[in-house]
Amino acid sequence: MRKLISGIVVSALALVGGAVIGSAPASAATTPTLVLSGGNAVFGLDPVNIVATASTAGTVKFSAAGAVVAGCEAVATTAAAPFVAKCLWLPKASGATALTATLTPTDAVGFTSVDAVPFTAKVGAPVQGVISPINIFVDTVLASGSTGALAPRFGVGCTVSSEYIIGQTIVFRVYANNSDLGGAVMDSSNTAKAFIEVAGVATPIQLAYGNHSGVAFWTGILKTGTDAALYSTLGLINFKVTMVAKDTTTARVLANKRAIVKDPVTGQSSYQYVSYYRTKALLNPIVGAVGTWKSNFTAASQLTLYAVPKA
Repeated sequence: MRKLISGIVVSALALVGGAVIGSAPASAATTPTLVLSGGNAVFGLDPVNIVATASTAGTVKFSAAGAVVAGCEAVATTAAAPFVAKCLWLPKASGATALTATLTPTDAVGFTSVDAVPFTAKVGAPVQGVISPINIFVDTVLASGSTGALAPRFGVGCTVSSEYIIGQTIVFRVYANNSDLGGAVMDSSNTAKAFIEVAGVATPIQLAYGNHSGVAFWTGILKTGTDAALYSTLGLINFKVTMVAKDTTTARVLANKRAIVKDPVTGQSSYQYVSYYRTKALLNPIVGAVGTWKSNFTAASQLTLYAVPKA
């Protein structure tokens, strides 16, 4: 009886041991990598590719600004490394847009699904903007007369630049055309107001139109320095240019009239109707257009004021 019990115990232990030895633990699935790039689009133009690069094959779901991109719900990666999936994306707005993606691996046992680190794409917008019939162009130059550490690096002045040292005088050069007036140059004869608003400066800078060494354009002056009356804020100089056209009180109207016309071949004269333009006063003047300009360039290219460099 004792031998029988011993045999049963040994058999039971053998079964338990066999169960333990025979069931090796399953290996944990690997978390793959997924990296986003691309998306360098210009708003209003053709779609561009968002590129997802994974460490294993699978399908990728692309999203922009929190919404799944149409047609990119499950884009297959390439079969061989690098495992790349591309999504053709048409941005709905300009500016910074958060792009995300999720990878579902083909080998669902060996790999887990993974989300890419959000990638910010900066969708471009035309730097000049499309605001009104008035098209404005702006640049800044260094006023002549600076000496010492404030002197221009090359030449004597009028250097086009976006970087200035405190103590220098910045000259805004502005030139514009008005499509309401057939693309006419905006000058003092057809402009009611022209000024620049600078952040931190209470009074707008009034623009003046005049002749500068044989060429005419609008100018405005911003003097910088450490005195209380001067502009002294270091860093980006945020400004906006505004131009207002004069109201239109007359219009050129195409008309015809009866006139004597001489035939160049026969030399004989006859009455004919010929066309001409006449000026007509408007009962209700056309309000002048308003145009504004503000830089859309990246911070590295915008107007900036620096401290005087140390010797």
